[in-house]
Amino acid sequence: MSAPEDRFGEAVHDALHDRGEIEPSADLFNRVVDSIDADRKRRRRRRAVVLLWVVAVAFATVAVLTLSPRNAEGVLTMPWWVLELAITAVLIAIALWLGPFIKRFGRAYAADVFHDNPLTGKSYIVLTDVVYYLIFTAYILFTVRFEAPESGSISGLVTAELVHQEVVRIGGILLIIGILHGLNIMLMPVLGRLFSLNRRLPPGSVPRRLQSDDADERSIYRRAAELERAADDDDMR
Repeated sequence: MSAPEDRFGEAVHDALHDRGEIEPSADLFNRVVDSIDADRKRRRRRRAVVLLWVVAVAFATVAVLTLSPRNAEGVLTMPWWVLELAITAVLIAIALWLGPFIKRFGRAYAADVFHDNPLTGKSYIVLTDVVYYLIFTAYILFTVRFEAPESGSISGLVTAELVHQEVVRIGGILLIIGILHGLNIMLMPVLGRLFSLNRRLPPGSVPRRLQSDDADERSIYRRAAELERAADDDDMR
């Protein structure tokens, strides 16, 4: 067993048997309490969001069933513009929900890809957010309907064909975002590698950790590099 492994084993042994040489952190209890409180607030926020969505869907359903006119048989005869407004609202809701969802789970991936250039990675995430909302906005504006459907196969009321067209609108934007997001995932490591190659050391310089012949000293430099990388990842988040 090497010397660093011996020291690691001794440190673990000391921590488990509590020799009294290691002083506990003075604010450890406060940090644990704060972490528990933050987790409770996060859970309450999630429950509030879910409840808000349930209430919104229920309200929209009741409003449609109450305000939509009916024919002589009592069957709903919904005008085309009601469905148009509903689908447009669905597209906006998807945009507002899907963007933060992708960003939340993509930060760790971007932090690992751009660990040598944390500021570049942070700017990359912001720029992709701008592109994302521009695509959603343009798609909604391109596909929104401002006049009643042409007479013939589609009447001025909501029909199965009109519902199919609106469902295609939702599927179209999901397909576009999915393809672009997949391309982004595949291209991001390439960009991260290219940006890393741009960070060159001055000519003739050699990192200090490569100059040392002491294994322990090289281990210390390696650990310092890991801590620096972790700090850069925190900056990305």
